[in-house]
Amino acid sequence: MKTFLERLEDSRPMVYDGGFGSELFKGRIELTNSALANELHPAAVVDIHSAYIEMGTDVIGTNTFVASPLHLEMAGKAGAEAGTIARLAMEHARTAVEKSGRDVYIAGSIGPSPGAIESDAGDTDFGIADVKVRAAHEQVIHALAAAGVDLICIETMFSAKEAAIAADVARKTGLPIAVNLTCKYTKDRKTGQVIYRTDWGHSAENLVDFLGSGEFSGGDNLLDHVHVIGMNCGAETRRVEHTGMSYAINGIRQFGEALEARGINGIRLMAYPNAGLPQLERETGRTTYTQTAEDMARSVPDLIVAGAYIVGGCCGTGPSHIRAFRGMVNGEQGKNGSGGDSLGVDSRQDEGNGRRQNG
Repeated sequence: MKTFLERLEDSRPMVYDGGFGSELFKGRIELTNSALANELHPAAVVDIHSAYIEMGTDVIGTNTFVASPLHLEMAGKAGAEAGTIARLAMEHARTAVEKSGRDVYIAGSIGPSPGAIESDAGDTDFGIADVKVRAAHEQVIHALAAAGVDLICIETMFSAKEAAIAADVARKTGLPIAVNLTCKYTKDRKTGQVIYRTDWGHSAENLVDFLGSGEFSGGDNLLDHVHVIGMNCGAETRRVEHTGMSYAINGIRQFGEALEARGINGIRLMAYPNAGLPQLERETGRTTYTQTAEDMARSVPDLIVAGAYIVGGCCGTGPSHIRAFRGMVNGEQGKNGSGGDSLGVDSRQDEGNGRRQNG
C-alpha cells in the first residue's frame, strides 16, 4: 500500500467517508459527546467505519472529532482520558479496515474547541486561552499519531487561527496534514462578490495567510507541512443555493483561487459538505437533511472539475451517499482512462448496517 503522500501524487480523486455522529443518532445512540461511543458502543463504531469501507471510501476518519480534553470535561469526563479515547478510536478504525481486507487510509479527526479562542476573542475572559487550546490538540493529535493514523485531518474549523495552531501541533508528528474550515455565505456589499467565511469572518485567503505567516508556528511557514486544504460541513440554514454540494463547489473554487493568487502549488483540495439543509421532524424530533445521495452524487463531477481531489460528506450523509459518490468518481476516472470500478462496488448493493457525522 502506498503511503498517503504517495497516493496524493496519483491523479485519481479520492473518496472520503460521511457523517459519524449523525450515523450514531440513526442507530439510536445519543450521547453528550460522540467520542464516548469509542468506550460505550465499540461495535457500533466499527460497524459505521465498516459500512463506509464497504461502500468504497478511500479514507475513513476516526471518531475523535470531540475527543479533546476541553470537550470531554464538558461531558463530565476527565480531560486526561482524551489520549485513551483517541487510541480506542484508532483501534476501532483499524479493526474495520482489517476486516475489510481493503487498502484504506485512516485520518485522525481533529475538531474545533468548544467556543471562541483567545486569538479571536482578544482575551481569556470570553475566549479559551490559546495555551489551553494548543495543549488540548497536542493530547489528541499525539495520541492518534502514536496509534498509527495515516494523516491528521483538522476539520470544521470556525477559526483559521485555531486551524493554524492545530496544524503547528500536527506538523511535529511528521504526518500528512489536511486543514478544513466550515463556512457560510457572505456577500461583499461594494462588489457583490460572494465570499464564504467562517463564523469568525475567516475566508479561504485568511486560512492560507495564517498558515503561511508563521504567527502560530514560531515563524515557520506551515504551508510547507500542509498537504490538503478545503472545507466541510456548512453552516447555512436558509440558503439552498449555498448548502450541500453547491456550497462545496462554490467554496472549493475560492480555496483554489486563494492558493493560485499566492503562487502556491502542490496542495490538494478537499470538500465534504452536509447533505443540504437540516430539517427538524416535529413528529419524531429527529433531524433530516434535504439532499439525497442521488442529489449530491450528480454534482460530484462538477466538484472535481472545480478542483476537489478528495470528496466526501459531513452531517446527514451516510453510506448510501458514499456509495453514490464512489460510483461517480469511478465514472470520471473511467472517462479519463484511469480505470473504472476497480473496487468492485456494486451500486445496487445494500447500504449495510453501518451508521457517521463529525461530532
